[in-house]
Amino acid sequence: MYPTKQQLDNYAELAVKIGVNVQPGQTVVVMAPVTAADLVRLITLQAYKSGAHNVYVEYNDDELTKIKYHHAPEEVFSEYPEWRAKAMEEYAKNGAAFIQIYSPDPDLLDGVDPTRIATAAKAAATALSKYRSYLMGHHTSWTLISYATPEWACKVFPDESTESAVQKLWQLIIDATRIDQEDPVEAWRLHNAKLNEMETFLNNKAYKQLQYEAPGTSLTIDLPVGHIWLGGAKKNRKGILVNPNIPTEEVYTLPSKYGVNGTVRSTKPLNNNGVIIDGFSLTFKDGKVVDFSAEQGAEALQKLLDTDEGARYLGEVALVPHDSPISNSNVIFYNTLFDENASCHLALGQAYPVTIQNGTEMDEQALEKHGVNKSLIHVDFMIGAAELSIDGITQDGRKEAIFRNGNWAF
Repeated sequence: MYPTKQQLDNYAELAVKIGVNVQPGQTVVVMAPVTAADLVRLITLQAYKSGAHNVYVEYNDDELTKIKYHHAPEEVFSEYPEWRAKAMEEYAKNGAAFIQIYSPDPDLLDGVDPTRIATAAKAAATALSKYRSYLMGHHTSWTLISYATPEWACKVFPDESTESAVQKLWQLIIDATRIDQEDPVEAWRLHNAKLNEMETFLNNKAYKQLQYEAPGTSLTIDLPVGHIWLGGAKKNRKGILVNPNIPTEEVYTLPSKYGVNGTVRSTKPLNNNGVIIDGFSLTFKDGKVVDFSAEQGAEALQKLLDTDEGARYLGEVALVPHDSPISNSNVIFYNTLFDENASCHLALGQAYPVTIQNGTEMDEQALEKHGVNKSLIHVDFMIGAAELSIDGITQDGRKEAIFRNGNWAF
């Protein structure tokens, strides 16, 4: 068996105790592929041991998804089950903890009409917008982890047998999540402390602008007054310490919506709703994408940018050193959870209100006034590389090196 039973036990404990930090009497919602049932059972057991009131499990099946996209009638893709949207909203409103196991098949929807994919994605995002606002405002606990599936593994390691590919992918997940260590929970507490040091440094600096330079990239990003850098563990609005991403290597904040100018080029493929977008560049003027190109998936990128008005603006800026554990694996994961933690990245769409002072208390007008972008989407894309340099501009106009040769410069 690979990973070992002990490592899977550790993974489940990590998701429950560090990921969402389940509290006595709390409901837990687990969303997972059917192939991850063994891990789901262990998570459920750990949740009840931690005092969960009830554990609700929702499985998904990529094969069923593929059948639907190839054979369902057109009108289906503009619909989303109202009962599910209301259920997720109610769970979030009542303080449930959400654990999602994300194990994508990067080629799942290859050959499907991009309009179907975009229509379905927009319908889901619209229906789930209230639910997502609870999560992005950190009203409750949520975490994202992954599980090695054959389809995903074979995309990452195409020259290996299925068995070998799955084992190699599991080894990378084990390394990144620290579940092979004697005490993974304590290892994550120490890791979070290191990320906290970086966010504290950046928050004390309070830069007013970041300047990016790399092959194909020359970009300036204004940071709003009162922006907050976050990373690793953070407290939700109930004061419960959680880790939204396992693994994580990033510190992140929000850009000023209308303060992004220049061109940025991606450095890793983006797997968006089962379609690969690669080799793409975005040109911004006063915050908005005004031009773009892509070597692969140009139509899918167009559909993504056309989701709504906010989809052409940025909602996140994140810093990850090139010399970091996931990056040093030299593997492209086709899974944003891993790829974004191997590379500096940006996100199109919705900004996290928690990344600006008092953001969770602001209404929509106040958020807009403070330069906080609103959108149905939040899609991270990777821009980090060994050639990347980033400078921070202080409030009094001084330029300071933040990244050189892809890594922290201090």
